Amino acid sequence: MDEQISFFENTGYRPLADRMRPEKLDDIVGQQHLLGPGKVLRRIIEQDQVSSMIFWGPPGVGKTTIAHVIANQTRSDFINFSAVTSGIKEIREVMQRADEGRRFGKKTIVFVDEIHRFNKAQQDAFLPFVEKGSIVLIGATTENPSFEVNGALLSRCRVFVLKALEKKDMIRLLERAIKDERGFGAQKIDMDERALDMIAAFSNGDARAALSTLEMTVLNGDFDGQTTTVSLETVEQCTSKKALLYDKDGEEHYNLISALHKSMRNSDPDAAVYWLSRMLEAGEDPLYIARRVIRFASEDVGMADPRALELSVAAYQACHFIGMPECSVNLTEAVIYMSLAPKSNAMETAYNSAKEDALTQLAEPVPLNIRNAPTSLMKDLGYGKGYKYAHDFEEKITSMQCLPDSLLGKEYYHPTAQGLEKNYGERLRQIKQWKKEHGAG
Repeated sequence: MDEQISFFENTGYRPLADRMRPEKLDDIVGQQHLLGPGKVLRRIIEQDQVSSMIFWGPPGVGKTTIAHVIANQTRSDFINFSAVTSGIKEIREVMQRADEGRRFGKKTIVFVDEIHRFNKAQQDAFLPFVEKGSIVLIGATTENPSFEVNGALLSRCRVFVLKALEKKDMIRLLERAIKDERGFGAQKIDMDERALDMIAAFSNGDARAALSTLEMTVLNGDFDGQTTTVSLETVEQCTSKKALLYDKDGEEHYNLISALHKSMRNSDPDAAVYWLSRMLEAGEDPLYIARRVIRFASEDVGMADPRALELSVAAYQACHFIGMPECSVNLTEAVIYMSLAPKSNAMETAYNSAKEDALTQLAEPVPLNIRNAPTSLMKDLGYGKGYKYAHDFEEKITSMQCLPDSLLGKEYYHPTAQGLEKNYGERLRQIKQWKKEHGAG
């Protein structure tokens, strides 16, 4: 064992993901909303106006890489802190050295990976040095910094949201690693294009996972003395996944999401879970599926079970917080709930009906009684005149007109008798009856 460790130390072995870490802004793949030409983070770095910041995003999207590039480009000392190994004493010692270095014009960037794992006392130890500019703090977190970073520290940092890498970015990253001398450029690699697609899908937007998987497949490829051939079967063995028939950008993508939606609508939880697993195991973004389930909760369930929307939003948040593969069970709970929930499309039909009138009667004036009247002139013009504040009335209802004259009496929402919507329908019937009896137009 000792000999093996010594061998790797002597050869200076470094994982592919580490060897391929970009050193310049232009080498970073993805995050164009922050690092593209003229974008805010790129301008800050190029103009050397870097201040303390927090990078929030899923694993493997470049948080550590961007911090390294900032240090290189601004010629700053780079200090990496870990929540596991860095106590308050160690933090203060390093901060004092950074403070001393500042007096001689030396800039120090302190990178705190997984800053959400630092307790309050550890985070507070950075605060005085951030305040007086002794250091530039760059924190990285996969959790919402609003909840996980001390308010005092967060208020002194700019928060940048990093996104999971898109498939085209992942392919570009993998192709670069095969051709670059830092990667496998010194070797001849024969790799099926579909195998690259599969690695990109399997990695789910995580660059580090993609490069690690690529390295594993190349090391397990067939070497004939000159060329290493990486087959689809090798990738399947290394990822323990089959190359399912699925193209996230093509027709099958829409076929499968349609199958999921229609299975839930038809109250078939078994089919819904099957189509869900087909998509997830083929590498679909769980957040995309979660967004579709949120839409379904209102489009196909609606007031028949208002909790459906709550649960679907909770499932989206769970997917964001923990990612794949753990969030598969959260999505399973959501699609089964939607499948079993009573169904109503009254929300969609109400909106579409109102939309049709809104588009054809765009110039219809708002009735004077419900117009905003913030100035005396508006009040003199009749704005707000006749307005009835519902809470001032015993029944908390008034007979006041709220629709334009041309649409008076128009009904858009037609509740069904499904689930809880039956109760809301009865409530609506009572309201309309009351208004009719009290002279509503």
